[in-house]
Amino acid sequence: MLNLGDLSRLKGYRFPRTVIGYAVWAYHRFVLSLRDVEDLLAERGVVVSYETIRVWVAKFGTQLAAKIRRDRPDPSAKWHLDEVVLKINGVKHWLWRAINANGDVLDILVQSRRDTSVARRFMRKLFKRWGLPRVMVTGKLGSYSAAKAQVAPCVEHRRHKGINNAAEASHRHTRREKVMSRFMSPRQAQRFLSVHDQTAPIFRSRRHRLSANSHHRARQDAFDLWAAYTAEMSA
Repeated sequence: MLNLGDLSRLKGYRFPRTVIGYAVWAYHRFVLSLRDVEDLLAERGVVVSYETIRVWVAKFGTQLAAKIRRDRPDPSAKWHLDEVVLKINGVKHWLWRAINANGDVLDILVQSRRDTSVARRFMRKLFKRWGLPRVMVTGKLGSYSAAKAQVAPCVEHRRHKGINNAAEASHRHTRREKVMSRFMSPRQAQRFLSVHDQTAPIFRSRRHRLSANSHHRARQDAFDLWAAYTAEMSA
């Protein structure tokens, strides 16, 4: 994936686009630390500090995630919303996440509260970007019902823990992050997860449902897509 023969550069950057794109990909695909990515690049003959990689991830990760979101089909009419505890510096926060019926993450929000005002804010954020769904599926938290009644009374609302497994499963990778104690602030968590939830899934094919050949093709398609987005990056 790292093609050192491609020397196309962004104005003001001394490393090729492919090196920058590879660093962002490795950081989000494998949930590595910045120093881990620095070592990966060093093994490939690219000597760059982890602080430079931090700048790349912050700037270009957001760009790449926006391109993925841009090209994704419109979300299905059925959305799943859920929230999960996130400890940041020992303080409890809540990660709110919405996915569509296909499992694509629509948006996330990191907040210190789990009440109606936050649920309302999250729904307005979703509706502004994607419009109104036909059905919203949530757990039994009362804040969802109260917020929906205020901002989208016409949307059908189904409250049942058992039918919201898709949203709960989407938190799996975030729970891994919690164990690693990656997040030092709500802002950092919001920034990382907003990019991670868009970039990492395109490399997670449903391997158990695919033949070996189909899996290889899906993986190559993901690499080709990432290369195309990397070529579109702007300074």
